[in-house]
Amino acid sequence: MKNYSEKLFVSFQLSDRVPKENFYRRLSETLDLQFLYKDTRELYGKTGNPSIDPVVFFKLMLAGYLENITSDRRLIDHCSMRMDILYFIGYDIDEPLPWHSTVSRTRQLYPSILFESLFDKVFAMCIEKGMVAGHTHAVDSVPIKANASIENFELKTPVQSIRAHFTAVGSENPSEKTSQQSDKIEITASTSQLKRVAKYQDNLNADRANRPKASNEKAQLLSNKTHYNPRDPDAKISIKPGKARKLNYHCSMSVDAAQGVISHIQADFADGRDSQYLSRIVSVCRIDSREII
Repeated sequence: MKNYSEKLFVSFQLSDRVPKENFYRRLSETLDLQFLYKDTRELYGKTGNPSIDPVVFFKLMLAGYLENITSDRRLIDHCSMRMDILYFIGYDIDEPLPWHSTVSRTRQLYPSILFESLFDKVFAMCIEKGMVAGHTHAVDSVPIKANASIENFELKTPVQSIRAHFTAVGSENPSEKTSQQSDKIEITASTSQLKRVAKYQDNLNADRANRPKASNEKAQLLSNKTHYNPRDPDAKISIKPGKARKLNYHCSMSVDAAQGVISHIQADFADGRDSQYLSRIVSVCRIDSREII
């Protein structure tokens, strides 16, 4: 029977425990992110407690993607138990990782242009290594759930009444700035579009008894034409066969077919169709004059 008791002093090196052929070890020896220090220099102050190292932050984000982990709390817990990932991000086995809340705040503080710059530079590295053929690209899209609830929808303000109000204010008070906008979002849909929405909802209400849970008031069928979420006005209702109605974004991705390298990714409104966004995807991800599918 083997008895286990922790040693008081241990001689241990991660480099001796992580195999030479390990993926994260090979990635650490291949991927050079030192340029991030220059790109993020203006985002860090000179005083106060040291912030999370930018290279460590982006390596943690990469590990989260590779391990399919979206929760920062779970990502830190997972990485703390993986010797190969610790070796990849440059942490020793007895060195505490950053707090998950620090990772979340850092992601919010970094501007989007920094993430786009990193994507472009890593994609350029893939091209230099011969991983991108540029001949055929595969494009697909998926709805991404927004951090907003459909239950908090508010009715959009009819645009005609707003305009009539400002016209009256302008005529009676010439010195007032009539160009001010209301805090409420206006209805931009045409009268014919609103009539189609009303007719569609009337048909659904008529068939309410045949639809499960349709009697629930919170399951009422609202439209992007007439309602919005004030916490996230850009989030739109989208419907996928077999899925519930939710507030989503429309995420499109282009992948080079040679080695599966992601060549482009973009987010759009969820109430649009693939065909509406395809032309911009093709124009951005085109590497040379050869065909992109």
